[in-house]
Amino acid sequence: MFEPLAWQKSSFSGGGSGGDDCVELADSPTAIHLRESEAPSDVLTTNRHALHALLARLKNGNDLPG
Repeated sequence: MFEPLAWQKSSFSGGGSGGDDCVELADSPTAIHLRESEAPSDVLTTNRHALHALLARLKNGNDLPG
């Protein structure tokens, strides 16, 4: 049976207090899911390694490839 995802708001948006528009994250056994609270039906799905690499590049101020 499908378990609904438990979405968590970014701490940069007040940690889920109120109607702040922000990035939300949900963890499942096989993937990490990201969405913008303004468009909750649009979900980006990735794995832990890829998300960690993206966040490390952003924290270090590196440009993304492409």
